[in-house]
Amino acid sequence: MPPSTDNPRTATQQEHLDAVSKLLAKQRLVEDLVQRQGDHDSRRPGIVESMVHRQNLVELQKRLDGLHPADVAYILEGLPLEDRLVVWGLVHSERDGEILLEVSDAVRDTLLADMDSAEIVAAAQNLDADEIADLAPDLPQDVVQDIIEAQDVHERAQLQSALSYPEGSVGALMDFDVVSIREDVTCEVALRYLRRFDELPGQTDALFVVDRDDHLRGILPLKRLLVSDPEVEVASLLDRNVVSFSPDSDAEEAAKAFERYDLVSAPVVSADGRVIARLTVDAVLDFVRESQETQVLAKAGLREEEDLFSSVWLSAKNRGPWLALNLGTAFFASRVVGAFEGSIEKLAALAALMPIVAGIGGNSGNQTSALIVRALALDQVSAANARRLLAKELGISILNGAIWGSVLGVVAWLLYANVALGGVMALAMMLNLVVAALAGLFIPLAMERFGRDPAIGSSVFLTFVTDSMGFFIFLGLATIFLL
Repeated sequence: MPPSTDNPRTATQQEHLDAVSKLLAKQRLVEDLVQRQGDHDSRRPGIVESMVHRQNLVELQKRLDGLHPADVAYILEGLPLEDRLVVWGLVHSERDGEILLEVSDAVRDTLLADMDSAEIVAAAQNLDADEIADLAPDLPQDVVQDIIEAQDVHERAQLQSALSYPEGSVGALMDFDVVSIREDVTCEVALRYLRRFDELPGQTDALFVVDRDDHLRGILPLKRLLVSDPEVEVASLLDRNVVSFSPDSDAEEAAKAFERYDLVSAPVVSADGRVIARLTVDAVLDFVRESQETQVLAKAGLREEEDLFSSVWLSAKNRGPWLALNLGTAFFASRVVGAFEGSIEKLAALAALMPIVAGIGGNSGNQTSALIVRALALDQVSAANARRLLAKELGISILNGAIWGSVLGVVAWLLYANVALGGVMALAMMLNLVVAALAGLFIPLAMERFGRDPAIGSSVFLTFVTDSMGFFIFLGLATIFLL
């Protein structure tokens, strides 16, 4: 039995969205009916409309109040702009900041555009320094300055520190809620210290052990602290083999370390070894998710700024450059075919068979490209193993070309009763698979070499190469051996 949407704690995000959409539709329907009635009686509609409107808003607000900020963000992202702003207006102001952190960049821009500077500054007051730093790139500079000035001295210093690091660095992700203890105290003293907190910061799985000058000495996992003799000194229990990061460290490399070592949190240390902040798994997961979303959109020629419900003009302008690039590559491929119009006129079977050669080459090249892009992301490709990778991919392409080229050659022979055509088909298939392997290997490597993300754009250039060369090889061989 599916969970009931009446209970916000058991309903799914999609059920929340459906429920809110139904409430909004109900509100529009009733208001429309009341407005039509008002055309006949101008005295009653104002009162009736006000009561119905208020009742729907109260029910909608009650549902929103019971939802987690991430669920409210999901609802906002799934609504057209007009409905989105209605729902946003019903969110209590003290929750604005948390929800702004959860929504996508495109939706966040529409929400911020509906807020004045005072509302944005007020929303930021309920956020930590690292969270404000996440929002800062989407805010006007004067609003950021107002937010900084609204902080107390300690929080202002933390915020300015977080804002000083570029996007994509550990410093832009770090959290200043650090729980540290000295190594010369006992477990009992450490536990008494922890009891002074109302609650520990989220993702706290270990205490950072420091000396008198806050230099990192190691970490003490909570699971070890809780089961140890209260009289034992922390120094005898701490783990000195610590994975730590500098604020200038690359966030992508830090994410790989979190995955490799199954980290929940890790200290961030200054150049002289002092603990200044921490990096937590939730911040790392957010960074990885955003990076992956950006790559997925970029592969299709989309930018992160495009809202699902943005205007036709903005969406068309966003997608235009990518379509222009595809148009250029497709036109070039068509010119390759055009150069062999005479051959195609003499043997019509060529027109039916040439897309097969190009299509199989494209699929094979994409397999190689996906493998290389993944290897580059994991830093598994080096000058030492590049030749071995090349030899392997060429071997695979030749083997597949021999097997499947022969299969297609036999099929072409049976279809058109032409042995020579079958031979041309088999040879063209093998040669284009070799080209696809080379393109799938070298295109991502070249993009990496020139500082471009190999996951973005590789497929376009790969398709261009395999289509153009597939047509050229097949039609060229046919012209030589068949005509």
